[in-house]
Amino acid sequence: MPEVKLKVELISYTKDPEQVCATAIKQCYSKIGVSELKEKIDKKTRKRLIEQIISSGHTSTIEHASFTFAIQGISRACSHQLVRHRIASYSQQSQRYVDFNAKGFDYIIPPLIKKNSIFLKRFQKDMDEIFNKYKTLIKNGITPEDARFILPNACETKIVITMNARAFLNFLKERLCNRAQWEIRAMAFQMFILVKKIAPNIFKNAGPTCQTEKICWQGNLNCGLWKNIKGAELRKK
Repeated sequence: MPEVKLKVELISYTKDPEQVCATAIKQCYSKIGVSELKEKIDKKTRKRLIEQIISSGHTSTIEHASFTFAIQGISRACSHQLVRHRIASYSQQSQRYVDFNAKGFDYIIPPLIKKNSIFLKRFQKDMDEIFNKYKTLIKNGITPEDARFILPNACETKIVITMNARAFLNFLKERLCNRAQWEIRAMAFQMFILVKKIAPNIFKNAGPTCQTEKICWQGNLNCGLWKNIKGAELRKK
């Protein structure tokens, strides 16, 4: 049962997402139809429209662009945080139907544990012991759907996610923040790098609110980054 590494793939997305969004924006204020509108929206106009709509906060029009990711190498602890973002579609590897009895389960090792040789060995030993207990349950007739109750949060999982651009901007606002846990923050950053190549104007200023709004909402739990941003301030919700 090896440790596994994070892997993020962008497996599908709306064709010409920024053109689609710009067309939707323009349609709201135009008498003519989409076929004519598309011809009038050049690269410069597209950039201007998207920047205006995002800065104004009227971002329903960027919901027309969506992005689908395949994620592997994250823990069940991370996936529980992920699915709290409700405006998205998720398809996750099932611990009920996937057979872990033969080869065991892969797992994620937190960095602080990995740095400590004593606790690293204990952690790996615990994973082996849990797997042996899982196998014992299966061997004695316990179904996988019940045996899985013994599996740890460290278990690796795989998941396919689809989010529209508006929801994804909100996701990045929350999960690129230093207050987010290290694992989901690393995943969010890899996702961000991929979409920024596809839709640079939409995601130009994506990130935590201390950077995008010059406001940190973390109160006494803040990381202190806002102090290094000119004009930024600390607030409590």
